[in-house]
Amino acid sequence: MIDLLPLFMFPVLAIFLFSGYPVAFVLGGVGLMFGLIGMGFDVFNFKEFFLINSRIFGGVVENIVLIAIPMFVFMGLILERSGIAKELLHSLQVLTRRAPGGLAMSVTLLGTIMAATTGIIGASVVMISLMAFPAMLKAEYDKNFTSGTIAAAGTLGILIPPSIMLVIMGDLLSISVTDLFMTALIPGLMLASFYLIYIIFKNRGTPAPESIQDKEYNITQILNGFLPAVILISLVLGSIFTGLATPTEAAGVGAFGALLLALIKKKMTRAKFWETCDETINTSGMIFGIFVGATAFSYVFRSLGGDDLIIHFMNNFDGGPWIVISILMILVFILGFFFDWIEITLIVLPIFAPILNGLDLGGHVETAQVLPWFAILVAINLQTSFLTPPFGFALFYMKGVAPKEIRMQNIYKGVIPYIIIQLIGLLLIMAFPAIALWLPTLLNQ
Repeated sequence: MIDLLPLFMFPVLAIFLFSGYPVAFVLGGVGLMFGLIGMGFDVFNFKEFFLINSRIFGGVVENIVLIAIPMFVFMGLILERSGIAKELLHSLQVLTRRAPGGLAMSVTLLGTIMAATTGIIGASVVMISLMAFPAMLKAEYDKNFTSGTIAAAGTLGILIPPSIMLVIMGDLLSISVTDLFMTALIPGLMLASFYLIYIIFKNRGTPAPESIQDKEYNITQILNGFLPAVILISLVLGSIFTGLATPTEAAGVGAFGALLLALIKKKMTRAKFWETCDETINTSGMIFGIFVGATAFSYVFRSLGGDDLIIHFMNNFDGGPWIVISILMILVFILGFFFDWIEITLIVLPIFAPILNGLDLGGHVETAQVLPWFAILVAINLQTSFLTPPFGFALFYMKGVAPKEIRMQNIYKGVIPYIIIQLIGLLLIMAFPAIALWLPTLLNQ
């Protein structure tokens, strides 16, 4: 009973999370509660509660890398609130208007570009849903197809750098965030390309009527809508990949650049600016609050012997490294039904990192690259779980802002092809690690 005590933390955590109480308080509260229980069994010392405080202020609070999070959030919100994202969608509609499913392609391209600014699934899905649903329904696209396309485009923000999730993963796994960004770029663009191929295939021969007519645009309007956001994102990623700036420094440049763009375009009022600041504070506070709660949870879990328990189980598991990785992938996939990515990454990755460090994949992946490769597998896995019925979080974000004629059945049916595409992408990265590891290997030479 005492040996299994840390394992009971997870079902208790799940029960309290479904209560609707704030996640940060649930994580911290469950950790403290099991610390008290551990004291009753004489396996946890009261003085260790003070060590939790030291870990919070000596780790999360002082971590320079995590400063990038509020600045990336601010950057994405500025581009959304100022209308720059809406102008970008209009320009993409014009550029793809003659292609089969051109409007759907423009939504996917918007999701790909804006993925490099938002980094938070809820924000991405809501933003794209509000802009794309009216246009696609007006253009008479199928409701199922419309719902699936928007949901898939919105979830690209979890994978394509500079994703906030990758910043957190890099910190948790002690991986260079720059290397992790480079590792994620090709897989993210690969999935976006697969989406575009599916859209063309789906609409071949019967292109949907588009809402953009030739007389409604000129080249200047296209460039004004397309270039600013693309140049800003290219500068942010380029400065990181070339080593000119750290992710934290690039985030600051991106936030300032987005604000400067909004001011130049005269799209930013004083009221919108303070609304953006307020939402940035709320979002960042939520993320860092979960960090604090997860620190308490993880410390108690380890202090009660949870790490040793899992490592002992895996060491005595006779299935080989690929079975271990498959089990971890299935576990992350199932957790994605119930928990947000923040909880999963903050709880699961630190626990399993020692196991992954000890895996021998027989030359399939070099030992030094196992953690970055696995981090990308987890990122794709979490993106898939956000779309999986019946509990995919992205589906509920979308339903909350979708037009009344969009039913939950439309959303469930629409995401199935994209889930299959994502699983194919996941299997490809597992089978051919060079897809993800080629770019960081090339740039680091």
